[in-house]
Amino acid sequence: MIDAKGDRHMATAELQKRYTPEELLDLPDRDRYELVDGQLVEHIMSTWASYVAGEIYGKLRDFARPRKLGWVLPEGTTYQCFPDDPNKVRRADVSFIRLERMSVAQATAKGHNRIAPDLAVESVSPNDLAYDVGEKVQEWLTAGVRLVWVVNPQTRTIEVHRVQRQGSILREGDELDGEDVLSGFRCQVKEVFEPPGVATTSSG
Repeated sequence: MIDAKGDRHMATAELQKRYTPEELLDLPDRDRYELVDGQLVEHIMSTWASYVAGEIYGKLRDFARPRKLGWVLPEGTTYQCFPDDPNKVRRADVSFIRLERMSVAQATAKGHNRIAPDLAVESVSPNDLAYDVGEKVQEWLTAGVRLVWVVNPQTRTIEVHRVQRQGSILREGDELDGEDVLSGFRCQVKEVFEPPGVATTSSG
């Protein structure tokens, strides 16, 4: 006979079902989730955060494509590239992989991307916790990502993180630089936060 306490334990165990990366691919609403420690982590962006991420994606794409620099990927790309947890699956809101690091065959292969991006961009929504964002930044860097931008639409700032270098905070009057990851890419920080209908100054 199972007592009430036992029933609660069983219910908790059922609620904490552990998923595999392959099972995540089969979920009908898989585009809502990341996978951490076998648990689904909902990844929902606010409209404003999504718009800002789209602005960054557009600027990077317009810079990289004519120069044949590599793959600029929008939100939705899933990465299974974390050495400390081979089953972890994360999403970047925008990412970039150099052309020589990923072939068309690799890009069109089924499943999550196993190649860590060179650049990962996180666009922060109001419901995102600072601890969770910081943890994700460290995961990207540990996976080999060379440059991480944490874009905060509320404060209109961009935090720049690099491996083995102190991070920096850029404000609207500063310039966002692709450094050695996207050499030559530059734009004013304020440009990515300007809503539709506001004239922007072209860069790059």
